[in-house]
Amino acid sequence: MALPVNTQLKYWGFALATFVVVLWLLGDVLLPFVLGGAIAYFIDPVADRLERAGLSRVAATALITVVSVLLFVIMSLLVIPTLITQLADLIDIMPQLFSDLRSFINLHFPSLLDQNSSAHQALESFGDMLKSRGVEVLQTVLGSAVSALNVVLLLVIVPVVSVYLLLDWDRMIAKISDLLPRDHAPVIRQLAGEIDNTLASFIRGMGTVCLILGTYYAIALMAVGLQFGLVVGAIAGLVTFIPYLGALIGGVLAIGLALFQFWGDWASIGLVALVFGVGQVIEGNFLTPKLVGSSVGLHPVWLLLALSVFGSLFGFVGMLVAVPVAASLGVVARFAVDKYLHSRLYQGTDYSDT
Repeated sequence: MALPVNTQLKYWGFALATFVVVLWLLGDVLLPFVLGGAIAYFIDPVADRLERAGLSRVAATALITVVSVLLFVIMSLLVIPTLITQLADLIDIMPQLFSDLRSFINLHFPSLLDQNSSAHQALESFGDMLKSRGVEVLQTVLGSAVSALNVVLLLVIVPVVSVYLLLDWDRMIAKISDLLPRDHAPVIRQLAGEIDNTLASFIRGMGTVCLILGTYYAIALMAVGLQFGLVVGAIAGLVTFIPYLGALIGGVLAIGLALFQFWGDWASIGLVALVFGVGQVIEGNFLTPKLVGSSVGLHPVWLLLALSVFGSLFGFVGMLVAVPVAASLGVVARFAVDKYLHSRLYQGTDYSDT
């Protein structure tokens, strides 16, 4: 005999509350395991495909590990040092860039900065804030990221967790499926399948899109001679998972830097703008339709809300789990709406089960 609904809700509500409290209290401790799980989930289809090609799970995991280590070594030697150097230089030069902007506006558009105008007062206050807090905030963010993702986590714990989870992924999923409550197992499996499809389409698809676009932006901007092309391309690619935001942030940053570096050389400035225009055409017409599809159902506003809420509550770990949780809640919400539309509450007294 199944437990009453009210009793089940109490048990599941207590379990959910416990999970949230644990996530909140152990956020930094759980970070390597969250990262390892995300990596294992991302790579699991590759391991499955290698298994279908005739390799054992152990051999497939070993091959993926070797290739990943080689790629990491190459990135560490060729890309990461340059990226860090450019980012540090950009942080140092930002106050000077803003000061040059004010001088340029004073020289060419003095009416915009009349002492009594609201535009002047707003620009003055923004400039003071940027000079006093901008570099400090950016350095604090970088310091937090370095402390959270220290060398031990990156080089030891995260790879080990990823390898073990990837090796046992199918067995873990089967074990979890066996532990589902029998009365609700079919519905839970249905929702889990839809969540997995959504995550696969969005995270794996958009992850690939971000990597392709970030690489394209970085190479193209460095090719046209932009001083901070690598870091601008990395930033634009990183936030591409939120539609239009990546191109907007990267485009504004790149064109703004190009105006200071190439002022008067309108051809070079136009090339920088063209890079982002071509990137948007490629993303909108080829990459996103092919790699992500149109049925993911994650609205950009919903993603921004999830990132803001989870980042505020749980810090960096919250931002990592925000997109999967947002996708899961979206699937559950669509399921609940479908049930509501077929319920007596919505259809009224004429409702029938036929």
